[in-house]
Amino acid sequence: MDISELYRLAERGRSRRKPFRIRCCMAAGCQSSGAIAVKQVLADALSAAGLNDKVELCSVGCLRFCGHGPMIATDPDEALYERVTPENACSILGALNGESSMAPRCDGNQPFFADQLPIVLENSGQIDPSRIEDYIAVGGYESLYQVLYDLTPAETVAAITQSGLRGRGGGGYPTGLKWSTVAKMSGDQKYVICNADEGDPGAFMDRSVLESDPHRVLEGMAISGYAIGASHGFIYVRAEYPLAIQRLQKAIQQAKRYGLLGSQIFDAGFDFKIDIRIGAGAFVCGEETALIHSIEGRRGNPRPRPPYPAESGLWGCPTLINNVETFANITPIIRNGPDWFRNIGTAGSAGTKVFALTGKVQNTGLIEVPMGTTLRRIVEAMGGGVTEGRVKAVQTGGPSGGCIPAQFFDTPVDYESLQKLGTIMGSGGMIVMDDNTSMVEIAQFYMEFCREESCGKCVPCRAGTVQLHELLSKIVNHQATVVDLEHLEALCQMVQEMSLCGLGQSAPNPVLSTLRYFRDEYLARLKPSMLEEVGHHVR
Repeated sequence: MDISELYRLAERGRSRRKPFRIRCCMAAGCQSSGAIAVKQVLADALSAAGLNDKVELCSVGCLRFCGHGPMIATDPDEALYERVTPENACSILGALNGESSMAPRCDGNQPFFADQLPIVLENSGQIDPSRIEDYIAVGGYESLYQVLYDLTPAETVAAITQSGLRGRGGGGYPTGLKWSTVAKMSGDQKYVICNADEGDPGAFMDRSVLESDPHRVLEGMAISGYAIGASHGFIYVRAEYPLAIQRLQKAIQQAKRYGLLGSQIFDAGFDFKIDIRIGAGAFVCGEETALIHSIEGRRGNPRPRPPYPAESGLWGCPTLINNVETFANITPIIRNGPDWFRNIGTAGSAGTKVFALTGKVQNTGLIEVPMGTTLRRIVEAMGGGVTEGRVKAVQTGGPSGGCIPAQFFDTPVDYESLQKLGTIMGSGGMIVMDDNTSMVEIAQFYMEFCREESCGKCVPCRAGTVQLHELLSKIVNHQATVVDLEHLEALCQMVQEMSLCGLGQSAPNPVLSTLRYFRDEYLARLKPSMLEEVGHHVR
């Protein structure tokens, strides 16, 4: 494969387009809503009408309005249809000729779509993720060629550093700094790992990217391999994502067949292969050292750091670990330049962020917004507010994050601002709650999750999460006292400071954030006989 062959493939892919195109979302969410049956009805109708020469019916990735699936988009009129059924699907064919459609049509100008800035999701819903030709037709693998022939490994690292990209897995560590650390390490063998072990309740960003645009992640990994001097990569993906795994496997096979993975990529003397490792669903394996142990075939327990994986990771070799969304940002940064990316977002948080917007909100689905967009814009404008009542809070960061009350919704979504409120960006789950939600029960739910997912290696997490859950249950059941509340806060601090890994260290965050902003709900749940003591305690 050389660049002229890549351009010919791209042109061939663009030339196969027909005058009309019907894009059927075949991501997991729409498939679970009946998208496969809808597409089959459309395929049968096109054949019966003799329209296969004029209309292209294709499977695409996520069209983002996940709570309104199955979703279908049509070209060239750029119409978007929601809640399509086998009964109303055929009317979309008539709409291509200007007739009215029985399928409900979405307003593509509403804030849910209009306020998005797709960078990571630019191909999502636009290309068939099972066809490498579709990815190549929109410029796929050209960034890999660019770094191999126009940039040295050091210049590639410098470009990522200059872009200001920070890790999208939750911690927000500067990506360029991580790359440069691994690049400086000596040794004949280095590794790249893509962390696709997305385990936060309510989060489905990485799954959607893998289902919708898998080659984008493969290309980002290959670019990182060139930059740091690695020839082997692994994608660690949870077994609960069978469609993502299937599409990744096919994408790797296709890239190998075209010479875009494997040996002598673009005849540049660069070798890079990628293997998939499937996790059994343990939340703790999202922690990088536990993930490494799992890939090695060992129990997924974390280990103390240092040494960090950049120095001693997979099989003791220097290892770069980034998550799916981080790798998905690499190709557009190389293509458009680091300054382009840095000028999006805020000074300390460049670029965009993908969120899974869920909970008691009108518009649920996948959104990508510039860093610095306010929570109010996301929840009230893009999300359309809550389904009933009033917005009470939003949970960010999953079990490691916290709950932000509505009074702080004018806060910009960036790493530093969320940290000041006692939460984190996390991987991108965003759960909206209304005024019927009990914040004490929310804290109890997340603590139960952390208790069940603790690996049990260290006592503070193993025993502390159990005791925290017991205290929260006492409060929920009106059996606790003021002393129990004091014990709850003290125990949160101990677990936070003494746990071995991020799971235990962050497990108290939902409790601490709800205590900080919704303390009255905790006090109201104490024993009825404690009301007088509570009043004295508050005074």
